[in-house]
Amino acid sequence: MSDPTAAPARDHFVDFMRAFSLLVVVAWHWVFTIVIWADDGPHATSPIGFTTGLWAATWLLQVMPLFFYIGGYSHLVAWQSARSKGQRLSGFVMRRLRRLAIPALALLIVWIAVGITVGAVFNIEWMGRAVLLVVSPLWFMGVYLMLVALLPIFLWLHQRWDSIVLVFLAAAAGAVDILRFRYGYEWLGIINMITVWGLCHQLGFFYERLVTAARRADWTLLWAGLAGLAGLVGSGLYPGSMVGVPGETSNMAPPTLCIVALVLFQAGVAEVIRPRLSLRLERPRWQKVNETINRFSTPLFLFHTTGMAFHRAVSYALAGERNEAREPTGWWWLSRPLAFVGPLLFTLPVIYLFGRRWVKVPRGEREQEAPHTPQPAN
Repeated sequence: MSDPTAAPARDHFVDFMRAFSLLVVVAWHWVFTIVIWADDGPHATSPIGFTTGLWAATWLLQVMPLFFYIGGYSHLVAWQSARSKGQRLSGFVMRRLRRLAIPALALLIVWIAVGITVGAVFNIEWMGRAVLLVVSPLWFMGVYLMLVALLPIFLWLHQRWDSIVLVFLAAAAGAVDILRFRYGYEWLGIINMITVWGLCHQLGFFYERLVTAARRADWTLLWAGLAGLAGLVGSGLYPGSMVGVPGETSNMAPPTLCIVALVLFQAGVAEVIRPRLSLRLERPRWQKVNETINRFSTPLFLFHTTGMAFHRAVSYALAGERNEAREPTGWWWLSRPLAFVGPLLFTLPVIYLFGRRWVKVPRGEREQEAPHTPQPAN
C-alpha cells in the first residue's frame, strides 16, 4: 500500500495536455487569423467562413473545453495537497486568484493605456478596436478566474452529489439553449458561461476514475461526445464550427450544449491516447520537451497577441499597405506552415522583457499543485 503522506509523482500527461491546449490556441491565432480592415478599423475572421467543411477541424482544435477539464483535475489535486498541509480553502483560492489575475490584469491595463495614449496623440479612431483584438483572448483568463473563485461551491457539489452534478449542469445548459433559440431570450446565454464551463471543469474531478476505469470507458466517452456533437449540429439548431464565425450563431460566445458534447469527445480522445503518450513522456528527451513547453505556455499565451500585433504593424509598415487578403487564397494556404514564425520572433522579446517572472513556476508551488499519476486499470 502506498504511503498517503508521500509526495505524489507528477502526472506528465496532465502537464502536457494543459500546456498543449494553450499552444494550440496560440498557433490557431497566429496561423488562422485573417485581419480585414474596414472604415472603423481592423476586424478578425478565420478561413472557416470561406472554406467548406473546415469547421470539422474545430472539433479537435477548439481545445478550451479540454483545458478547463484538465484544470478541474489540477485544481482538485492542488487543493487536496494544500489541505493535507493544513491550509484553508479560502486562502488557497485567493492565492491562485492572485497568481492568475496579476499578469492578466497588468497586460490589460498596459494595452488600455497604450490605446488611449496612441489614439489621442495621433488621432487614430480605430485604436480602440485594435486594442480589443489584442486583449480579446483574455476572456479565457476571466472564465478561468471565475471557476477558481467558485471552486468552494464546485467542491461542495462534487462531495455531496458526485456525478449527478454533471447531469444537472448539462440539463441547465440545454434549458438555456432552448430559451435562447426558441423563445429569443438571448441574454440568458450568460448563464451558460457558468453551467457549460463549470461542467467542463467539474468533469476534471473525475479524471482519476477515468484513468482507472476499463479502457472501454474511454471509447464510450469518445463516441458519446462525438454522437452528441453530430446530433446537435445535424439538427440545424447549432453551427458546425466550435469557434466563432462571422455571420453565424456562435457555440462559444456564449457556450452552448455543443461544448458539453465537445468536452466529452475531447476527454475521450485524451484518454484513448493517454497510455501510449504517457509512456513516451517518461523518456528523458520527452520529459525535457514537456518541461520546456510547460515553462513557457502561460507567458506565451498571455503575450502571443501582443507579439502578433507588433509583427502585423511592422509588416504593414514595410509593405506600405494593409495587404492581408480578405479571403484565403492558394498562396495564403501554402504559407500557413511558416505563418507562426514572424509572430513568434516578435513575441519572444516581449516575454523576455515583461514575462520572465511567469516563465518558471517556483518549485514550492509546482510541488503543491502537482497532479499525481493515477494507476490505470489493466
